[in-house]
Amino acid sequence: MTSLAPYMEWAKKRPAVTYDLAGSNLLSCTAEDLPGYRDAADLNGSNPDGYPPLLEAIARRYGVPVDCVAPGSGAGGANFAAIAALIRPGDEVLVERPAYDPLLGAVRLFGAGVRRFDREFADGFALDPDRVRAALTARTRLIVLTSPHNPSGALCDAAALDEVGRAAERIGARVLVDEVYLDSVYHDRPTPAATRGGVFVSTNSLTKAYGLSGLRTGWVLAEPAVAEAVRRVRDVMDGVGSIPSDTVALHAFRCIERLESRARSLLEPNLALLAEFMAARPELEWVRPAGGNVAFPRTRMADTRALADRLEREHDTAIVPGSFFEMPSHFRIAFSCARATLEGGLVRLGRALDAGPA
Repeated sequence: MTSLAPYMEWAKKRPAVTYDLAGSNLLSCTAEDLPGYRDAADLNGSNPDGYPPLLEAIARRYGVPVDCVAPGSGAGGANFAAIAALIRPGDEVLVERPAYDPLLGAVRLFGAGVRRFDREFADGFALDPDRVRAALTARTRLIVLTSPHNPSGALCDAAALDEVGRAAERIGARVLVDEVYLDSVYHDRPTPAATRGGVFVSTNSLTKAYGLSGLRTGWVLAEPAVAEAVRRVRDVMDGVGSIPSDTVALHAFRCIERLESRARSLLEPNLALLAEFMAARPELEWVRPAGGNVAFPRTRMADTRALADRLEREHDTAIVPGSFFEMPSHFRIAFSCARATLEGGLVRLGRALDAGPA
């Protein structure tokens, strides 16, 4: 079977390296980062449509009524369930380019047609409502975005997002915004798109911004009817969530300021280090991320796969070739790892670039 998400298949099968700048999860929390989690964990309880105290904590955090929250198995599970709830075979879905490929894979798995609109490097990967409007048709039922953008880290402008929402409403479509990196925006962080109107559906998790990927705690924020439809999708996906994960996730929300402070202490200095590296490399261009965990530099190469192969083979280092995001002259680099990993990886990336074509 042809892979529905080639990037995800590659990410799961690639060899482990010492200097991993490909994985975009925030450096995982330790027991010291989340004290008390063992006492918070419970093995028993009832969560048929989500663990109520956890749903209430999510609702308080993002300023929405609790009936607007539906649980998901990480952001990936939340996206999958939301797409399943919103489209039918034969519908048309408009997806940004470059895109995170599991979003494309889910749309195709459910038998919908895919149309694309571009987020251009020359425009800072900004969301351009005119490009979206030009790509819409009478069959479009869903528009799929990421904000901050995966892979570039660019944030959707609020006014542009509102324009896209109005365009969707005119044809009876919805706008799904994957906001898994949003809580890693520390300056002028916008509220979730779902708070801007019923046309929007937001997804997020505790993974990228808080370093708790092992909990697989994600959620959908949407108007009540959509949230209910997502819950019914879960009836045939995974039934119910994990009580141990839900109870620890609830404890995490009670410690959310501590977790955010930890994340910020990692991400902001690491982004500054990456910016220093980029400034010293005239052969590279980038859009500095507004937030999140990743950046998407452009090279003078036609394709960065050979660079990625050399880094892995000769330098024990990993980046993501841009071909996985349909822009082969770019590569995606994560700065959400330990400081020493980023420092060592950037030294080795510099050496590989200095060596010239592989």
